[in-house]
Amino acid sequence: MSDKTLSTPACDYDVAVIGLGPTGATLANLLAIEGLRVLVLERDKDIFALPRAVHFDGECMRVFQSIGLAETLLPNLFVGPGMKFVNAAGQLLIDWTRPTGVGPQGWCASYKFHQPDLENALRNRLALQTSVDVRLRHEVFALDETDDGVRLRFEDTRCGKLGQATARYVVGCDGARSIARRFMGTELTDLKSHERWVVVDVLLDKPRPDLGDFSIQYCDPARPTTYTRGPANRRRWEIMVMPGDDGSQLASPEWLWDKLARWISPADARLERSAIYTFHSVVANGWRRGRLLLAGDAAHQTPPFMGQGMAAGIRDASNLAWKLGAVIRGTAPDRLLDTYESERSPHVREFIETAVQLGAVIQTTSPEAANNRDSAMSAAIRNFVTPQPKLGPGACLDQSSSAVVGQISSQPRLKDGRLMDDVVGYRFALVASPELLASCDDIAERAEKAGVQIVSDAGVVEAWLASTGAGAALIRPDRYVYGLAHDAASLHGLLNHAFPSLQTADV
Repeated sequence: MSDKTLSTPACDYDVAVIGLGPTGATLANLLAIEGLRVLVLERDKDIFALPRAVHFDGECMRVFQSIGLAETLLPNLFVGPGMKFVNAAGQLLIDWTRPTGVGPQGWCASYKFHQPDLENALRNRLALQTSVDVRLRHEVFALDETDDGVRLRFEDTRCGKLGQATARYVVGCDGARSIARRFMGTELTDLKSHERWVVVDVLLDKPRPDLGDFSIQYCDPARPTTYTRGPANRRRWEIMVMPGDDGSQLASPEWLWDKLARWISPADARLERSAIYTFHSVVANGWRRGRLLLAGDAAHQTPPFMGQGMAAGIRDASNLAWKLGAVIRGTAPDRLLDTYESERSPHVREFIETAVQLGAVIQTTSPEAANNRDSAMSAAIRNFVTPQPKLGPGACLDQSSSAVVGQISSQPRLKDGRLMDDVVGYRFALVASPELLASCDDIAERAEKAGVQIVSDAGVVEAWLASTGAGAALIRPDRYVYGLAHDAASLHGLLNHAFPSLQTADV
């Protein structure tokens, strides 16, 4: 729990979260760190049993680190070396190799995981938070906005009992068919990729190193297929549904084993679970209406070809939680919440549009089109690099002032061996050179008033600062760079811009 103090509002809760999937559970944990009173309403009793996400990146791991779960998760993760796109003849079309060592984020670039493991860890952490009220098998059916908050009406489906509660803000983390989005009246922008795939998770009975550690996109027009390695003995295949397929047979063991026969058989593996999905690509037009907000699949959906679906929801939670905390505490105006969509929507849209482009490579089912694709791509193997988009305009200093502002920051390991985020916690950090700090006698006092942690390990942070050309960087709780300073005057200006109350205190 945070030691941040809050006034007692008229509402039962500060924030109500609808949905306890990875996005909702992450958001609720971060809101607890912010010291908020949180209600979580989840319609199901158990964690979703069908195949979902299998990948998250180093930025997501920093969020889990902030919650205190990194060391819990690590033993059950596999570091992914990347992905390769190959045509029907096995020729390499796209090489997306990812480094397997620790990178600038302080973590590896790509982790493979079993989603129930993550969800259990997030829920177990929530159970320790006394300010969070989690209610399973509670289905929301109405949201009524008032001047001071939102009244949620819901049903306890265990017994049919109806109930209600009030919250200052409500965040719909309730998936593609979000009831929160329905009440907001938000429409979706269609990015024009909707294909049916069968997703099957398999448990190997014996080692199969020949399957490899790389994810493979088999761009075969006869049957586009994806292979992904998971942690330990878990493997996943995603199989595109073709026009001639019998829809009634897609989930049968016979159909699945027939399609997997190229790689495995019942002699060396077991089918764990499977599901039929339509991979959508949409972005909501309006992530906020008054006191109602959206996050995760309720706000955007992406094809899985970049492994960024769940990761986008985790980024949403990290972006939104500190803003809700600041607004509810009264240290920031309500309009700060408008920067949530303006920052996140362009960011997530770039990932979705890139996933759609990669999906067009693998989902080509016309032999003629596939031949044209292969000919066009055969001149040179395309080395794909993970996009690093900036946030859209929002709660940052003028982004045109530097390429770094609005980008995710690095996370160095400090002299005492700790990673920077472990020292900072889920709050603002001022990373500054000792020389610049020494020239500003009042910076430590001003930072303390604003709740900012100063990080100034000589040599350690200076290497990163040197790459920015600045003497100090203000980093937000979601680890994105708010702004840079070069001297004492610009450092004061940076803090005043981020925390206007400091100027009032000076008067």
